[in-house]
Amino acid sequence: MEEKREIIDMKEMDFGFAEEIISYPGGENLRKCFACGSCTAGCPISEIDESFSPRRLIRQILFGMREEVLSSPTIWFCLLCFRCYAHCPQKVNFPDLMRVLRYLAIKSGYAKPEMLDHIQEIDKRLQIFRHDLIKYDIAKHTSAHYQEPSRK
Repeated sequence: MEEKREIIDMKEMDFGFAEEIISYPGGENLRKCFACGSCTAGCPISEIDESFSPRRLIRQILFGMREEVLSSPTIWFCLLCFRCYAHCPQKVNFPDLMRVLRYLAIKSGYAKPEMLDHIQEIDKRLQIFRHDLIKYDIAKHTSAHYQEPSRK
């Protein structure tokens, strides 16, 4: 697979972007990231969508790519499941960074305020669906294993 290279125009970089994110709770360890990729390797969204990469988002933040980050639909893909944080050897709190990015996207006009409610509704529906699917699957397998033998 050919690697896509992105040209970064230094004139368009916002070098205060990382500092702004660091100023919010959860952003304190942003600069500790050394791009090992453990976050991306453990991410369930990265497994189904190659465009979602916590490591790439952190690099873009550190390079001051404010517009690219805040306008990207990928900041809304994160499940906030904390797997990335659990895998991170530097304890960069990526889910909290995602919350900050979502807030800044709305504050800066890249997304409408209703987007947060919409994402919460999607999450709620997905949790209900997952719960019901697992409950159904367990019931199906449990009843199949514990059926009384037929009497002849």
